[in-house]
Amino acid sequence: MNRSLFWLFALVLGFWTWSGTAQSQTKARLVVDRLEVKPGSQVTAALELTMADGWHTYWRNPSEPGGPGTRTKLMWELPAGISAGEIQWPVPAQLTEPAGTTHVYEGKVLLLIPLQIASNAPSGDVEINARATWLECQHECVPGRAELSVRFKVGSSDTPSPDGNAIAAAAKLLPTKLSDPSKVIARWEDGEEVESRRVTIEWTTGAKTADFYAYEGDNSEVLAKSELLASSGNGVMRLRKVVNRPEKGWPDRLVGILVAEPNTSERRGFEVDLPIRPAAGGTESVEPFSFAALLPMLGAALLGGLILNIMPCVLPVIALKVLGFVRQAGNHPKRVRKLGLVYGLGVLTSFLVLALVLLGVQAAGGDANWSTAFQNPIFRVVMCVLMVLVALNLFGVFEVTLSSGTLTSATQIIAREGAQGAFFNGVLAAVLATPCTAPFLATAVAFAFTQPPLVLILVFLTVGLGLALPFVLLCWQPAWLKLMPKPGDWMVRFKTAMGFPIVGTAIWMFWFTAGRMGESGVLWFGLFLVLVAAAAWVWGEFGQRAQKPLAGGIAALVLLLGGYFGLLEGMLDWRTPLSQKKPKIEWQPWSRTAVAEAKTAGKPVLVDFTADNCANCKFNKARSLNIAPTIERLKAGGFVTLEGDFTDADPEIAAELKRFKRRGVPLVLVYSKDGSKPPREMPTIFSPEEIQAALDWAVK
Repeated sequence: MNRSLFWLFALVLGFWTWSGTAQSQTKARLVVDRLEVKPGSQVTAALELTMADGWHTYWRNPSEPGGPGTRTKLMWELPAGISAGEIQWPVPAQLTEPAGTTHVYEGKVLLLIPLQIASNAPSGDVEINARATWLECQHECVPGRAELSVRFKVGSSDTPSPDGNAIAAAAKLLPTKLSDPSKVIARWEDGEEVESRRVTIEWTTGAKTADFYAYEGDNSEVLAKSELLASSGNGVMRLRKVVNRPEKGWPDRLVGILVAEPNTSERRGFEVDLPIRPAAGGTESVEPFSFAALLPMLGAALLGGLILNIMPCVLPVIALKVLGFVRQAGNHPKRVRKLGLVYGLGVLTSFLVLALVLLGVQAAGGDANWSTAFQNPIFRVVMCVLMVLVALNLFGVFEVTLSSGTLTSATQIIAREGAQGAFFNGVLAAVLATPCTAPFLATAVAFAFTQPPLVLILVFLTVGLGLALPFVLLCWQPAWLKLMPKPGDWMVRFKTAMGFPIVGTAIWMFWFTAGRMGESGVLWFGLFLVLVAAAAWVWGEFGQRAQKPLAGGIAALVLLLGGYFGLLEGMLDWRTPLSQKKPKIEWQPWSRTAVAEAKTAGKPVLVDFTADNCANCKFNKARSLNIAPTIERLKAGGFVTLEGDFTDADPEIAAELKRFKRRGVPLVLVYSKDGSKPPREMPTIFSPEEIQAALDWAVK
C-alpha cells in the first residue's frame, strides 16, 4: 500500500471510529444466554441494539437495490473451538422513507447468533470479541460502530445467564417455517412489461393483513412496497409485489418471509420458498396446435418478412446488395442466380439460428422475444461500431483486402463479392431486421411463441423467406439486371453514396444505445466512436496507403484500446441494462436560499455547478461523483446535494461563480454541517480520494 492510500485509509477509519462513538444514537451490547456451558453444546449470543426515540436500524435486506439502508454486520474474533453461525433476524417493521420503503428495527432489537462449542473445547473462561457496524437513521443517517465482548465459561454444568430470558423472548420473534406450504401460491400476472412484472401471492390464512419481505440475493429485485388486494372472503389474502427485471432473467422463485398480523399487537413471520407459477392464461401456456390457425399466421409471417425489406433498419443493406448486383451485371446468369440463392441461404440460416437461440433461452427458464439480441447492450455496441466501420470503408477511409490480415472482419465479409459475401450479406440483413416489427409480423411472432418448437421454427423461417424473396427473384430474372447501366466511374461515386444510408443506420443505433448508458452516455460513447473512426483512418492512411502496416496497425490499436479502456470502460457502466443501473446522486436545483436552509438545518451540502457542454464536468461526475463510495458517503452523511446548471445563461449562477473567482464551470463546493465554516472548493479536476476527504471534513 502506498503512502497516500495509507493516509486515506487512516482518515476514513478515524472518521468511522469517531462517528460510531461520538454521534451514535444507538447503544450496543453483546450478551449470551449461558454463563457456563458444556463442551459440544450451543450458546446463543445476541447483539442488542437500543435505539434512541425516532431512530432505526435495518433488517438483513433493507430495501430494493439502490434504496436506502445498510444491514447490520458482525466481525468475530473467536477462540479456538468456538464457531459462529449466521445472524438470525427477527421480523422487522416496514417504514416508508422519502428515499423509499425499507425494513427496519425501532426501539430495541436482539439479533441472535448461534455459537457452537466444539466437543473437545478446553474447560475454562472464554472471551468472545466482535466488531459491530450498523447504519442508524432518523432525518439523517449516521454509521455506528462498537467493539464488543462477552465472557462465559466452558465447564461441566449448564448455567443460564441473566440475559437468558430476553434472548428466549427474542427467539420467539424469529420467523418460523410455514407448516403447510401448499396454502401459499405465487403467480405472475398478465400484462408483462419489459422492465418490470407483477406477481400475486395468495395465502390461505386467518390473518388480518399480510405482507411479503424478500431476502437478499436473487430476490433483491423484488420491490419492498406491496399492494394488499381485496380478500376473496374465504380466508385467502392476496397481495401484489413488483419485480424489476434482473440481468440474468426473471426469477422463478420468491424467497423471504410472509408476515401476518392476526391482531393489532402481534406480528408473525413465516419463511417461504415459493415457485412462481405462470400467469393464468398467460403467454407461458402453450396453445394447442392447429393447422387452421397456422396457415394464416404463415401468410402473415411471409408478408411481414417482405415488408421488412423497406424498413429503415434493413434498407441500407438492400442498397449494398443492389451495388453488388450492379458490379456483377456482366456475369453469366447462372452465377447471379447462384449468388442470389446463397444470399437467401444466409437469411434463412440466420433466422433458424435465431429461432434455436430463443428456444434455448425459453428452455433455460429465461425470457426471449423477437428483439432479444438488440436488448443486449454488448450486441448493440458491437453493431453500432460495425456500422461505423462499414460506412468508413464505403467512404474510402480504409480498404479491406485479402492481404489485410487481422482486419479480415465483419466489414470485409460484408464488402466482399462472391458466395461468401452474398451469404454474409444475408446474415447482416437478418440481424438488422430483428429489432423491426413490420406490419403483420407482430401477430405471427406472438403466435409462434405459444406453439411447439417445430412450429416456432417454421414461422421464423417463413419470415426469413419473405425477407430473402425479393433478392432471389431478382437473381432469377437476368433481364432486370440488363436495365442497369454499364460499369464505369459512376460506380465509385455510387459506392460512396451508399455510405450515407449506413451512417443513418449507425446514428439510429447510436440513438437507442447511448441513451441507455446513463446521463453521459451520448458524450463518452460518441467520443469512443470518434476514436474508432480515427483508428480506421490511421490504418488506411499510414498502414495501407503508406505501405507501413506495422506502424499503422500499432497506432490504430493504441487508439482503439485507449478509447475502449479510457472511455467505454473508464467512464460508462455500459454492459449493465438501464433498468439495473444503480441510481446516481439525486440532485436538487441550486439556489442561495437552498444552501442557506440546509446550513440552518445543520446539514452538510454538496454543490455542483455544471453544464452539458462542459467536458471536465462530465469527467468529474463519471470518475469521482457518480461512484459507489461517494454516493454511499453522501447518503450516510445526510448531505443535501444541489446542482447549478449553467448550460444556459443564468445571472445568479454567474454571480456565484464570480464570487469564487471562477469564470466558468466546473465548480464543486462542499459545505460543512457547521454553518460557520466557509465551503471547501474542489479543484477543477479532482480525484475520488479528494472528494471523499472533503465529504469527511464536512460531517465532522
